[in-house]
Amino acid sequence: MQTIKTIIADDHKIFLEGLKTVLPRYRNASIEIVGEATNGEDLIRLLKKQAAHLLIFDLNMPGKDGLEVLEYIQALGLSLSTLALTMYDSPKVVRAAFHAGVDGYVLKDKGIEGLFAGISAVLEGNPYMGSGVNISDGLPGASQPLRQRRYQFSDRFVKKHSLTKRELEILHLITQAMSNKEIARELFISDQTVSVHRKNIMRKLGVSNTAGLVKIAYDNSLV
Repeated sequence: MQTIKTIIADDHKIFLEGLKTVLPRYRNASIEIVGEATNGEDLIRLLKKQAAHLLIFDLNMPGKDGLEVLEYIQALGLSLSTLALTMYDSPKVVRAAFHAGVDGYVLKDKGIEGLFAGISAVLEGNPYMGSGVNISDGLPGASQPLRQRRYQFSDRFVKKHSLTKRELEILHLITQAMSNKEIARELFISDQTVSVHRKNIMRKLGVSNTAGLVKIAYDNSLV
């Protein structure tokens, strides 16, 4: 039987223990857990040193969140299948995850069979959206030049949170799943400047990770 080297990541250790109990019941292959992490920064370090066929991870993690981890996977050119296992069911977050390169998306509350179906699909090279996941409105595009885009912002929300024009530009690009380096190239500024703006935006909007940032941006018509 084929052995699938797997890394699992979630900020709840008890959930990781549950995964380690459930994954051996997968019958299409033998799943070998070769690493685990409880935050995005540890996960990135693990991915750099540990080869794997499959990553099962939550989007909502401290430090680097799941969307940022996907950016690193793309930047490093890692060859592994990725399956988001999360509670985020917002179509906007789902779209951002697929834009960032995730292969499959499964909701935590849909049971073991949904997880196993997602694993089978991504290992075969097929994109997978589990039960309850909906992006029927299509994936957002980023092909139109920045200066030609028209932003529709909620003035009241913008004023309340004191968002600047530059922060709004960066927020829009973040929702397109662009990395700090890509945003820097787009706006002709440094990576460090983008990083500072990103942190300021999160502080002003009261969110702790990119997934939450994407959700609040769409929920309040900021992009």
